[in-house]
Amino acid sequence: MAFFTMDEVKKTFSNGEVEENILKGVNLTLHQGEITALVGASGSGKSTLLTIAAGLQPATDGKILFEGNNLNAMNQEQVRQIRASQFGFVFQFAHLVPFLTVEEQLQLMLNVSESKQTKQEQKKEIDAILKLVGMEHRKQAYPSSLSGGEKQRVAIARAIIHKPKVLFADEPTASLDSKRSKDVMELIRELTKTLNITTLMVTHDEEMLPFADRIIKMSDGLIIQNEALG
Repeated sequence: MAFFTMDEVKKTFSNGEVEENILKGVNLTLHQGEITALVGASGSGKSTLLTIAAGLQPATDGKILFEGNNLNAMNQEQVRQIRASQFGFVFQFAHLVPFLTVEEQLQLMLNVSESKQTKQEQKKEIDAILKLVGMEHRKQAYPSSLSGGEKQRVAIARAIIHKPKVLFADEPTASLDSKRSKDVMELIRELTKTLNITTLMVTHDEEMLPFADRIIKMSDGLIIQNEALG
């Protein structure tokens, strides 16, 4: 089911008297339960496309349709509410809060997403998600005692604790070695399928591409290849 589409999305930056066209009319459809990988050379527009899709910056023109609602026509508060409740984010670095335990990292995300669950329900949800990502035994640990792979697993748990419909991942394995990268991608793929999440991922690592369901290649602000795998 296609429930997230981008229609003729453009992004222009002004640098004094010079205008730079970063995105030149991108059309993209994302599907539930699928990982779409965005690839391309530096400067191709893939990271800009991801941040616009995620509502982190507006498009200059075009539509970003999420469940029939155009994010590009909403005000900042409306977009913020969708980001907090419906979107999850995983970045190159885990960006965990250093003075919070693993459990408290997830609790903070539930608070930000304005969860309506009771404290007891939230605790059960946190325990279930940590078990899902294999980190239940590190619930009371602080980030300083975690390995790089463990930190990224916690970051993924934090990104999905509020049951988002879309997961945005920006180079989620770039700071990890090959083995940990594959472990993290296996986890993202498993969660995408199990929870029926729509995942959009930017990556430069070709070894991560077999984990995707679709590969979108960008060049000079345009999609030049859209290939379904499998």
